[in-house]
Amino acid sequence: MGIRSFFGKPFARYIANQTKKWSSDPAGSQQKVFDNLVKKAASTKFGNDHNFGQIKNYDDFKANVPIRDYEQLKPYIEEMVAGKPDVLWPGKPIYLSKTSGTTSGVKYIPITKDSIPNHFVSARNAVLAYVAETGNADFLDGKLIFLSGSPELSKKNGIHVGRLSGIVNHHVPSYLRTNQMPSYETNCIDDWETKLEKIIDETLDKDMTLISGIPPWVQMYFDRIQARVGDKKIKEVFENFSMFVYGGVNFEPYRAKLFDTIGKKIDSVETYPASEGFIAYQDSQIEPGLLILLNSGIFFEFIPADEYFNENPTRLKIDQVELGVNYALIINSNAGLWGYSIGDTVKFVSKTPYRLLVTGRIKHFISAFGEHVIGEEVEKAMKNTCEKFPKTELIEYTVAPNVTPKEGLPLHEWYVEFATEPKDLEAFKKELNLQLQKLNTYYDDLITGNILRGLEIIVLRKNSFIDYMKSEGKLGGQNKVPRLSNDRKIAEALNSLQ
Repeated sequence: MGIRSFFGKPFARYIANQTKKWSSDPAGSQQKVFDNLVKKAASTKFGNDHNFGQIKNYDDFKANVPIRDYEQLKPYIEEMVAGKPDVLWPGKPIYLSKTSGTTSGVKYIPITKDSIPNHFVSARNAVLAYVAETGNADFLDGKLIFLSGSPELSKKNGIHVGRLSGIVNHHVPSYLRTNQMPSYETNCIDDWETKLEKIIDETLDKDMTLISGIPPWVQMYFDRIQARVGDKKIKEVFENFSMFVYGGVNFEPYRAKLFDTIGKKIDSVETYPASEGFIAYQDSQIEPGLLILLNSGIFFEFIPADEYFNENPTRLKIDQVELGVNYALIINSNAGLWGYSIGDTVKFVSKTPYRLLVTGRIKHFISAFGEHVIGEEVEKAMKNTCEKFPKTELIEYTVAPNVTPKEGLPLHEWYVEFATEPKDLEAFKKELNLQLQKLNTYYDDLITGNILRGLEIIVLRKNSFIDYMKSEGKLGGQNKVPRLSNDRKIAEALNSLQ
């Protein structure tokens, strides 16, 4: 047992006990966060504009603070980016997390002195929750890799600017620095493929025990390693590799191929980080769902997803949500985000403690004919179908409507890159269509009513999605392919690459 695993176990038990305390009082934990947020921001420009001095409870808050997305909050953010203090939160942010918005172009999300611990402490606690529950800590003694964006930062009006993963990299605890991979110089390489080759150079002969990243980019890392070492499984290259930490996408579409590449099943921990805040993490290897972080500087609100586009949607706090309902996630935080819709939908699977699943994006759906197919349904349909065709392995897929096909009724087109294609693609397609009909009654009605015809699968050549992401300047890092869209922008781009 090494020194990190030796001291890691008692520290993990301490954190687990603290977690149990706040998670067993969800309403109280959120009330403390709410009171602190409103009090501290009362003298800011936003606080003055929204009567924070008169807000006594959640109903007052709802009456004064509307729901906004980035575009609607942008006038305040622009003042803050210009270097003005006390706009959304006291003082100036210490970082601006730079992200790519689908409608807003480049987005700048503030990270303050008060909010930065939410990001790195939550990531640490996700791993410690695993150690506390399982007693397994040996992986802490080996080499750890975080496949992330560049830690290089620029400055904008005196505020450091960079990608979230790069910003958080600056706050990795010193006791992990000595076993963190890759080197700082390699991590600063912008071009993903060049960077990946350098990462392999640095890690191929190391005792890698924990690997973290978005699943498709980790898979790409493994594929490039295998290209160098021949037919070896990753378990033969990294004999002590035993922990996979991931986030950003649903793992299920990638699980079978990833574990086949590794050559064995290993434990994994799912996280739910965003530039706007670290929302939740997997705190149990036994219970489903991710523990929502109710004591970490974020006051959460939830809007039933089917009301989101209403003029006055219902707004709920944590003790008002129900199990199994899709909610749009709204945050109010010590980063200075107020009534902020981050664009995700979630569904609770437990109230003791509150655990959730990420079900999709509120604006990522297909409803060309009123079917309103969402990401959760698409992923569940694919998962259920693959279970009936167990030798099938996926690399990536996305779905788009085709409203005006050259012949026949309109349909949904599934663009799929297989690692191992099903032997009977026609049977696979029919099963996939049936699964989606079972999951979405509106889609079923349109199929049975001959408004839509059954879906089609467009089998893509190898590396199609890598080439697509490269063409968009989004290869690697924290970027991911949208699972579905209500237009054909991605579909046409993929068609052009065949």
